[in-house]
Amino acid sequence: MNVLLWVLQGLLAAVFAMAGVMKTTQPIHKLAGTLPYAKDLAPGTVRLIGAVELAAVLGLVLPAATGVAVVLTPLAAVGLAVVMVLAGTFHVRRREYSAIGMNAVLLALAVGWPGAPSARTPSDPSESVPGRLPPPGPPPNERR
Repeated sequence: MNVLLWVLQGLLAAVFAMAGVMKTTQPIHKLAGTLPYAKDLAPGTVRLIGAVELAAVLGLVLPAATGVAVVLTPLAAVGLAVVMVLAGTFHVRRREYSAIGMNAVLLALAVGWPGAPSARTPSDPSESVPGRLPPPGPPPNERR
């Protein structure tokens, strides 16, 4: 189960990292060729959406990879799900039905990730990080 969750995290992170970098770095007129709605939004709005996506990428990967504040990882996934619902609504209003399919797939991935509570919040954070050694000392059930 843990491997599946890491694959989902990696897939979500890669997609949103590419989208976030594109929205935060490319000129709006160039971005409008790929994302037609970009020319109709304020440039600051497009940049904000990209920044939110990049922040979510950090929230998906870093807490689980480091074992620090692991509760942020499922919260980042829930945040991405909210972004996808808002994006889908935006595209429906603009009658951009071809974009809704990708929103639905990303929404399903984001919702599928936090849907495994036993795997996302282990009793020992080192259990959720592939290749990470357990903490020194006796096993958790023998500590006092």
